[in-house]
Amino acid sequence: MKRLLTGTRIYLSGFQDEDLAAIREWNSNEELQRLFDALPHKPKSGEEIKKWMGSSEDNAFRFAIRLKNDGRIIGFVELDGILWTHRVGWVSISIGDEPAWGNGYGKEAMKCLLAYAFQELNLHRIQLTVFSYNERAIRLYESLGFTKEGSYRQFLQRDGDRYDMHLYGILVDEWRERLKEG
Repeated sequence: MKRLLTGTRIYLSGFQDEDLAAIREWNSNEELQRLFDALPHKPKSGEEIKKWMGSSEDNAFRFAIRLKNDGRIIGFVELDGILWTHRVGWVSISIGDEPAWGNGYGKEAMKCLLAYAFQELNLHRIQLTVFSYNERAIRLYESLGFTKEGSYRQFLQRDGDRYDMHLYGILVDEWRERLKEG
């Protein structure tokens, strides 16, 4: 059997107590948080982050992204908001470790998460939202086969300007077809 949570250079795992320092640092990075969340930036306390790290909900799966060579955490992926009746879920990703940006780790992690969602959890549709100014994330999602399905026009205001929030989705059959193509 294929290992779903392991890529070439990364693997997905549960969170460890020692991950708290890195996640707190990422959580205080305003630039990173404004790419990830529509809410106004407000750093979380250590207790809030610990609670998030240890959360075990029936409709959510959260993984640390770790480098294979040293086990260091570089980010996280989430599959949440799952509607089991309809086999639909939401995904999100954050590579918090800035030196890891632009190295393809996010793509590897998302491939693992999609395999887990479609093969292990038997989901039919995965969706996500992304802000129009997050061009790097949009390129990632499109390279994985996500289709832009619509936009929430002028959804958010940042620094006095309005930005759209795009909805992207991928269906299990589309994902399987991309696997066949290589």
